[in-house]
Amino acid sequence: MHSSGRGARPSGQSEAAAQQALRWWHTARFLSTAAQLDQLPQTGLPEVAFVGRSNAGKSTCINTLTQQRQLAFASKTPGRTQHINLFVLGPKQSPQAVLADLPGYGYAAVPQQDKLRWQRVMANYLLSRDTLRAVVLLCDARLGLTPLDEALLEMLRPRVEQGLDFLILLTKADKLNRAEQQKALQIMRLNAGGGQVQLFSALKKQGVGATAALLQQWLLAGGQPPEQALPPAP
Repeated sequence: MHSSGRGARPSGQSEAAAQQALRWWHTARFLSTAAQLDQLPQTGLPEVAFVGRSNAGKSTCINTLTQQRQLAFASKTPGRTQHINLFVLGPKQSPQAVLADLPGYGYAAVPQQDKLRWQRVMANYLLSRDTLRAVVLLCDARLGLTPLDEALLEMLRPRVEQGLDFLILLTKADKLNRAEQQKALQIMRLNAGGGQVQLFSALKKQGVGATAALLQQWLLAGGQPPEQALPPAP
């Protein structure tokens, strides 16, 4: 696989689409939680999975995209989340997609047996969940890909080659200056394995609208057009 470099920055006409997408993401609400793959409901809806190291800012990213402070549990102790949490998106009477928040990985304080168990659960989910349409890998922009991230990329390779959409979010981009951001972006594009790359800062709202619009486009492809993705106004 090779990086296409597409989608690294929002287009000029995308502001309205970004705002509409953010309204759609704001509809997110809790659906289910599971410690094992066979406990997950079969919704038949397209899913996007958020994965990343325990300190990569995954919960903060999800809460920022959905504009909900506590939708995803952001623990002060990384590695505490031990379940796959599902959230449904779209109108209440006709949901359109599912957001899957997968447990963070790689945190040293988590017992080894728990790490191994969750590696198996995540691998099974990412390789066998038939409704999975897209994966978002969150990496700290200052650190880039770690060996665990690279192992996840390699595991995803067959599904990406079969058409799975894939986005790497370089989180905490506000910690870098403009030149450092561009360097991190260029390096990650070379290592994205066919996926797209986006700088992201929850604090500065950098990349939030572009990410929301891109993921909505992926999830609703072939479904309802975006203007019909929201509940009617009250």
